[in-house]
Amino acid sequence: MSKVISIANFKGGVLKTTSSTNIGAGLANRGHSVLLIDLDPQFNLTQSLGVDNPPAPIYGALKGEYPLKPIEIYKGLDIVPSSLDLIKAQIELSHEFKREEKLSHLIAPIVENYDYIILDCPPSLGVLTINAFVASNFIFVPVAAEFLALKGYAVLSEALDKVGLGIDKVFITKYDRRKIINRNVVESLRENLDGKLFETIIRDNIALAEAPTQGVDIFRYAPKSTGAQDYGKLTEEILQELNK
Repeated sequence: MSKVISIANFKGGVLKTTSSTNIGAGLANRGHSVLLIDLDPQFNLTQSLGVDNPPAPIYGALKGEYPLKPIEIYKGLDIVPSSLDLIKAQIELSHEFKREEKLSHLIAPIVENYDYIILDCPPSLGVLTINAFVASNFIFVPVAAEFLALKGYAVLSEALDKVGLGIDKVFITKYDRRKIINRNVVESLRENLDGKLFETIIRDNIALAEAPTQGVDIFRYAPKSTGAQDYGKLTEEILQELNK
């Protein structure tokens, strides 16, 4: 049975899109069929995988102009791309009946074609993010090892509580063990998240920033990098969590 996962955080710069890309690629590399859906009007996920001027971005599907039309990146990994037009969806969908279920209905006809569907959410709790959460089985949150990490987590957790949802798991990104603040934040997160924290930590690694410039994931760009090692370990941990 297919599992739908939202990758979300209201704070930018936490490697949300990087994580969506590389978790998806990590799952595909392990023989699973994966669909990435770019729900961010900034369309960084789309650009990160080298998709330019897509013929059927998700905006048109949400408007009812056509069904979801995934594009194959390589065998086992597809994407439903985004575009700048998605900005308009935040306003246009807000007036529609059962607007929070739009994405669920679009996914339904193709859900069994994939083992995992990963939704890259915009950094806000708008109609697109709510659509993602309603369609998802799991909500995973990347949190940067920075001073305001716990505050950002608390804001997201409180917002989800108000709509009857909760965070399933959190993982730490942008970690540099040489920095005292990073070490302190990790210790604080481990103390406060009470079992919701993945063990794997994504270390700060320049290759993670370079890979999108080449339109590929970290495993194809730098398979021996710490970024590839960390996302590989996180993928294994996610598989264990999803198949308990």
